[in-house]
Amino acid sequence: MIRAATVDDIAEIRAMIRELAEYERAAEQARATEEQLREALFAEVPAAFVLMAEDDETGQAVGYALWFPRFSTWTGRRGMHLEDLYVRSYARGGGHGKALLASLAAVCQQNGYERFEWWVLAWNEPAIGFYKSLGVELLDEWTVCRLSGEPLEQLAAQAPAVINRTSGKDSCPH
Repeated sequence: MIRAATVDDIAEIRAMIRELAEYERAAEQARATEEQLREALFAEVPAAFVLMAEDDETGQAVGYALWFPRFSTWTGRRGMHLEDLYVRSYARGGGHGKALLASLAAVCQQNGYERFEWWVLAWNEPAIGFYKSLGVELLDEWTVCRLSGEPLEQLAAQAPAVINRTSGKDSCPH
């Protein structure tokens, strides 16, 4: 079964985020707290959304997909960015990953989203093979860029006065 996450799923979502980070060899980078997830996923204006995969027989959470809308200046339309897709190792091969992706594709269709995009680690051959079996196009001409920590702080310090740095929150118009 695939369903929208509820606030009662926060602990399970956080646990699976940690499991995913361990699988991706980056456990130390998964620092989100339950409170941060609660605020991000269930605020008046959520930052992201989660679908849960449950085992039909036991009702236990076996996976999740966390996504958020994005916008393409080229198409002039919204799309979907899948941040996390995770199925617990013991449940892999049971159709949960495909059901999550199909449900997300349906969300795209229902909302008029033109693109459904995500990243996959280059070494994750099982995931790449699975995605290819679904007809996914791998865009190897693009490179992911990330700015964080000290370099992010240094660049932010160079921002013109137009940006409100005193609020500590997103000050760009929505």
